[in-house]
Amino acid sequence: MPPALPIRQLLLKLCSDFTDHVRLVKAPIICEKRADTDLFKASTMFKKTLFAVVLIAIALFGYTKVMARISLAEPPLAAPSEQQADAIRVEKANRQMTLLRDGRTIGTYRISLGSNGDGGHKQREGDEKTPEGHYVIDWRNPRSMAHLSLHISYPNENDKQAAAAAGHAPGGNIMIHGLPNGWGWLKSAHRLWDWTDGCIAVTDAEMRDIWARVPTGTPIEILP
Repeated sequence: MPPALPIRQLLLKLCSDFTDHVRLVKAPIICEKRADTDLFKASTMFKKTLFAVVLIAIALFGYTKVMARISLAEPPLAAPSEQQADAIRVEKANRQMTLLRDGRTIGTYRISLGSNGDGGHKQREGDEKTPEGHYVIDWRNPRSMAHLSLHISYPNENDKQAAAAAGHAPGGNIMIHGLPNGWGWLKSAHRLWDWTDGCIAVTDAEMRDIWARVPTGTPIEILP
């Protein structure tokens, strides 16, 4: 039966063609399913990451709020009078604060400023600038949201008049202070960026030294 071989070959060819056709039809379906699966996995991963970020943000916010109400240490005693400053000089451009006595340097500190610290003199509430000019340390707060605070007498009369003429509130509550309570472990890392609302920030250890050596009434000059 000679025709058997060609028929067998024909059947094999038909089967082969059918198999190839099925593969061609299934291939895009498989690819589409894989794409859908990859998209689903990516979407799930994004949601999990976003959820984790939100949880961390809430935890940090809560931690900061709670610790802001807690003073972690008693303020130090005043230093002997011969070790106390009679003037303070702040150089914003150099991010440096210097304590002076009789014109000589008795202490130097690296500082962080307002987040718009290079934007010139503070002009209004919310501008995130650190003031420039001559002021006085007029009161202190041992139970502040940051570790110890010395208040700078901004705004003075000129500041108030300038802000009023521009139709703005001048802002205020400008301090020399340590790190927010509970964040003292950051230490000198806080100097990597300007993060205050206009205040002058130092480490907690530096703030304790400044607190002891700067009496209320000390004049402070803040330079650009």
